[in-house]
Amino acid sequence: MLLKEYRICMPLTVDEYRIGQLYMISKHSCEQSDGGAGVEVVQNEHKVHAEHGPGQQTAILGKIICPEILLCDRKGLEFLPTHNHRLVSFLPRFSIRIDTKFENNNGENNNVFGDQPTPKESVSFLDILSDPIPEKHYKESEDLSLWYSNKTDRGPLQEGWRSQAKPIMCSYKRVSCSFEVYGLQGRTEEFIHKTIQDILLVGHRQAVAWIDEWHGMSLDQVRDYERELQEKTNSKVKSSQCSTGQPVASRPTYSRSISVTDERSLKKMGVTNAALVDSNSSSQPSTPMRLHSTTE
Repeated sequence: MLLKEYRICMPLTVDEYRIGQLYMISKHSCEQSDGGAGVEVVQNEHKVHAEHGPGQQTAILGKIICPEILLCDRKGLEFLPTHNHRLVSFLPRFSIRIDTKFENNNGENNNVFGDQPTPKESVSFLDILSDPIPEKHYKESEDLSLWYSNKTDRGPLQEGWRSQAKPIMCSYKRVSCSFEVYGLQGRTEEFIHKTIQDILLVGHRQAVAWIDEWHGMSLDQVRDYERELQEKTNSKVKSSQCSTGQPVASRPTYSRSISVTDERSLKKMGVTNAALVDSNSSSQPSTPMRLHSTTE
């Protein structure tokens, strides 16, 4: 298992980000869901937690890279300022857990989760201004060195902004990734963490860059927007699956084959005597019989 803690600061307050995050996730998911890849929201319900109070419980079916390679089920409990997400792939021996805390500071809390500090070598500050993102995700309108908010009179960000910006908040993300396959574990876990870093950078940049779209919205308004975009996103994912002939939200199947030659084994597997006789009387050379089975 590879564990890292990411700290992403933004020129927002935690209360503002509660709205901005919901808006950003909905819009980003809709934009990125196409061609059979993307996310389908299967649960998004209000819940009251005994410890954290009122919040939201979500369940998302995600097709990452391509549906045949990685089909994931992400479950989340969102009680600001705490989020807990668990992502489990239908691939065996693979899982991701993301614990999140939001605080109105610049990332200075070294034990934000309250159990034990994350080792310094496992802590990474992600800079939404200067850290590189994949070229395909770059948009000039989301470049925070060029960004300016008319509604809040904030921006653009400049070098050293994290020590000067007011307001400022930090999104603390503790990510543990496990891929227990000998020979592939280290490289795969590092690759997954790099992918998560890119997702975190793009998402938090967009939450800030889109501030004039969501600032001033109430929680009820952004929830209405979220439901509208979820329906649109689910429709896009399902329609793209139908157009490519993929089953909708189905679990991938894996096939295996075995070869048997002795009569006793064949009978145990349900092959009748008639089949054996027909096989023996065939003019074709005798070869092992190959039977195919599928497992979920």
